[in-house]
Amino acid sequence: MQALDTFKRLKEFYWPYKKLFFGSIFFLLFVTGISVVYPIMLQQTIDRVIIGNHFNLVPYLAIGFLLIMAVKGLSSYFHQYWGDLFGISSVYNLRKALYKKLQYLPFRYYDNARTGDLMSRLTADVEGFRFFLSFGFAQLFNFILIIGFSLVVMFYYSWELALITLLMTPFLGVAVYRFDRRVHPAFRKIRLSLAGMNTRVQENVSGMNTVKSLSREDYEINRFSSSNNKYKTDYLDTSEIWAKYFPLMEFIGDICVVLLLALGSYFVTIDRIQPGELVAFFSLVWYIMDPLMGLGFIINTFSQSKASGERLLQVLDEPEDIYSPDGAIVTDQLKGHVAFDHVSFKYPSEDKYALEDVSFEAKPGQVIGLMGATGAGKSSITQLIARFYDVTSGQILIDGESVDQYELKSLRKNIGFVLQENFLFSSTIRDNIAYGNPDATDEQVIDAAKRAQAHEFISQMPDGYDTVLGERGMGLSGGQKQRISIARALLVNPSILILDDATSAVDMQTEAKIQEAFRELMKGRTTFIIAHRISSVQHADEIIVLENGKVIERGVHKELLEQTDGTYKRIYNIQYKDADLIKQKVY
Repeated sequence: MQALDTFKRLKEFYWPYKKLFFGSIFFLLFVTGISVVYPIMLQQTIDRVIIGNHFNLVPYLAIGFLLIMAVKGLSSYFHQYWGDLFGISSVYNLRKALYKKLQYLPFRYYDNARTGDLMSRLTADVEGFRFFLSFGFAQLFNFILIIGFSLVVMFYYSWELALITLLMTPFLGVAVYRFDRRVHPAFRKIRLSLAGMNTRVQENVSGMNTVKSLSREDYEINRFSSSNNKYKTDYLDTSEIWAKYFPLMEFIGDICVVLLLALGSYFVTIDRIQPGELVAFFSLVWYIMDPLMGLGFIINTFSQSKASGERLLQVLDEPEDIYSPDGAIVTDQLKGHVAFDHVSFKYPSEDKYALEDVSFEAKPGQVIGLMGATGAGKSSITQLIARFYDVTSGQILIDGESVDQYELKSLRKNIGFVLQENFLFSSTIRDNIAYGNPDATDEQVIDAAKRAQAHEFISQMPDGYDTVLGERGMGLSGGQKQRISIARALLVNPSILILDDATSAVDMQTEAKIQEAFRELMKGRTTFIIAHRISSVQHADEIIVLENGKVIERGVHKELLEQTDGTYKRIYNIQYKDADLIKQKVY
């Protein structure tokens, strides 16, 4: 029963719709039963009408046939429609559960996840599972029913011929079993290849600017060709398995037919059975042989569905190790008092510590500057404050309570991020600004935009705040995207603000506008500024300089400049050759 484990574990998604499934199977009984009536009517036509010369039965047979066809047509409709409804309803809940799971999975999962692979699971794998729910189960039941009904009639006509038919089925069973053992791993490889190809396309489209700017089109074409070729190869390997076993199964069926033809003809000559009964028997033989040979298709569908289900369970089974504890603290507004108490941290996939024994305190309303080379641990500090990850050792306190005691949603709604590359959705500017506060009024959205120095350029756009942005804010400059992100943060009204290298990718004129917006955004908030420019942090209440995850310097701008051999002083000398030329820039 291991083969059905995947379906058992996903039972919660389709079992609520069992009435649709059983209703579909109920009408399948009529469809299958009526199918077996056709050979019986054929037998009656040959033996009683043609050979027996009872042509007066023709009108009755014709009317009976039409009535049977009408019942079968109506039954087919309900069988197919309810079967489809069963599959579609089931995967609706499954797809919703997968999407919900993706929303709550920790950052640790996304560190290694590939977008194309996740897209493949939510689309191709869900659809593969749905196909078996809608058609595969029904085909399996039809297989059982048609063989069962056919054998009853066949034994009625001739138990000897029926027994020969039964004796051939184990040979088909062995071929089908061997086929399944090989085809299932092959379909798993196909799913992985498809996911890899999707990932390649997604990365290429997302990074098209980089591709074109470096003239790497040919390289990307070759990379995609490699993924495409692997998908083709894996599919051809599966086709080879199919091509090898299907003719074998058909050959076994043909042997059975030859044996039945020889013995059946002899039985007719000795009046053991009537000619019409032999014709009907042969029709029923194909009612058995066709499903048996078509069992490969059912196994094919089952194997694809099982492979898809396994990939879906990999997502659903992923542990949510960042979660709100029982009795979690819920607060509408934090004061913003942040304290790191001997915090050490390393990412799950790394052996080296990203932070090591870091301690500092940020009182409500203070500005903390974080400086250091790439990989020094600056972003790790801010990610731990928002509890995107949990500390390895030590403790982070916010307003005197450990950060892991807060309800996640409540905690993160009090923390605002403005990043170097802020994500904008393919929606209106109004929706993007109000994303964190969907209940905000138009007046509040406009007020936030004005305070973020964004209202002017938004008003000049074709549809103003109703302008629909392209993917990732396509069509806006870097400075415009940044100011929309600042407006979004203002509307959320966070107690703790994190500015992660937020002006490093804009020109000096745009930076001045953004800094003016930052001054408005930072009022009364505990602010952490990650920056590479001295100008961004020089007025901070405390500047923390990190190197390899350790705090190597701390103090205010003036104090750090007095450390002759300090890292901060060295950065200062690189950025400003003449101290008198420093432009006084304040967020």
